[in-house]
Amino acid sequence: MTDDPPEAATQPSEEPVAFDLKGGVAGARRVLPIALSVCAYGLVFGVLAQQARLSLLEVLLMSGLVYAGSAQLIVLSLWAMPLPIAAILLTTLIVNLRNLLLGAAISPWFSRLSPLKAYTSIFFLADENWALMMGEFAKGKRNAAFLLGSGLVLYVAWVGSTVVGRTLGDVVHDPARFGLDFAFTAVFLSLLVGLWKGKSDLLPWVVAAIVAVAAAHVLPGKWYILLGGLAGSVAGVVRHAD
Repeated sequence: MTDDPPEAATQPSEEPVAFDLKGGVAGARRVLPIALSVCAYGLVFGVLAQQARLSLLEVLLMSGLVYAGSAQLIVLSLWAMPLPIAAILLTTLIVNLRNLLLGAAISPWFSRLSPLKAYTSIFFLADENWALMMGEFAKGKRNAAFLLGSGLVLYVAWVGSTVVGRTLGDVVHDPARFGLDFAFTAVFLSLLVGLWKGKSDLLPWVVAAIVAVAAAHVLPGKWYILLGGLAGSVAGVVRHAD
């Protein structure tokens, strides 16, 4: 009789994955503080969208269908008539390529759900609720509905705040004056603290930061986002392989 190696019992493919209302509610509750910061960030986008002369309907459709804060802000800098469609599409694609990395990280669990549950949840995938869910999974909690519940809250917060920001654009001319421009950075700093497990996490973070900063100085556009993420991921794989 031989015992399985200890690590075999912890492989994602062998762990049960739940998807129920309890998990969705837990996700919605956990993400509420972050949703407040997302609202601040959404107000910034709405104000800038008003300055770029986007209509209220255009803001609603962009936030509801694209649902990508960083990409939407970058697109605003390209918004001019006639619209540079090719440049907008390419920029949005490059910025959002990081979602390939996020999706790959959750694939071992979500690939075992029905297509309806998996793809509905993934539509509401964002950096913030992905980080929270990975933290939950690291604690041994395997309820995939956490992503959907938290994502729905973030979605409502984002779409609603961008519409409000567009409506109040004539009142708030300079978001930085009220510190709203720092909301996005503050959210990610808090997420990093929550994901920190010890000094072993330092290597991929440092590698990602160095590559991203270097790429930002050398390459045009937003390639530094993807390259930094890929470099950090590779460093993480190497670290775990040792």
